[in-house]
Amino acid sequence: MAAQRSITSIESAVTVSALRALVTIADSGSFHRAAAQLGYSQSAVSHQIAALERALGAQLFRRPGGRGAVALTPAGEAAYRQGRRALGAVEAVAADVRDADRGERGRIRVGVSQTTAAELMPAALRDFRADRPGVEVVLDEAGETRDLVAALARGDLDLAFALSPEPDDRITTVPLLDDPLVILTRRDGSLAGLDSPTFDVLDGAELVAWNRHWQIQLDLEEALRRRGIAPKILSRTDDTLALQRLVAAGLGHACVGTLSARRAVDPALTYLAPPQRLVPREITLCLPRQRALSGSVRALAEAVEAHVRRAW
Repeated sequence: MAAQRSITSIESAVTVSALRALVTIADSGSFHRAAAQLGYSQSAVSHQIAALERALGAQLFRRPGGRGAVALTPAGEAAYRQGRRALGAVEAVAADVRDADRGERGRIRVGVSQTTAAELMPAALRDFRADRPGVEVVLDEAGETRDLVAALARGDLDLAFALSPEPDDRITTVPLLDDPLVILTRRDGSLAGLDSPTFDVLDGAELVAWNRHWQIQLDLEEALRRRGIAPKILSRTDDTLALQRLVAAGLGHACVGTLSARRAVDPALTYLAPPQRLVPREITLCLPRQRALSGSVRALAEAVEAHVRRAW
């Protein structure tokens, strides 16, 4: 009976509103700010957390007093993770019911790069469409990995491709394939006939590069600098096709991922694969960890994985 009373007390305290208060306080660092965001009084938010702590038998927040930010205790961290998942599940139920009631087909938003959109998604989407023909898939050209993770956590994206993401409690990562940098060049160019080339051949060479607002380009340039390699970067772009066309026109070589180079659009192009790994480049599929995934999102993720296993 004691165990039953304990479970009952927990069930009565662990409500959606209490979990939302827990998560909002943790994210904002303040009971006051959380109350303002939730539209409650601060005393109501404090009461919810106090009831939750009594039911769980653990302190969830360290409260420094004054203007210091509150912080989760280890028990609070555990409750926060489960609370985010639970809130995600509730939101997924509401969204699925709303879409079904409106007769909507459903939509999946995928964060992609130009390369993953062109090379990984078409075959995966063909297989996905065979099972779920009514689901709309939106390919959203992504920014930096940190922006992708934030978009997944907010619910703006349902899944995303990223290059070597840092560990993050908000996402689950599925490694897909290595995509080391290679040297894209013309077949009839000065580099094409080299045996066992290294990235040293780019020292003093003319280069086409990505714009410097991309972290991967900054990392590449820093890696070259550390090796004493100083190419002459004469053109920059954000567009994969434009970069390949510039190289094909003889306006310089380029450092690109293997996936992009092996499917270059111009027959005049080839690539060299130096043995060095200048920067980490693992293409990874990222999914939100703290909210429930719909069956369609899971099916699309599985289609991507299956295609990569078959093709690479």
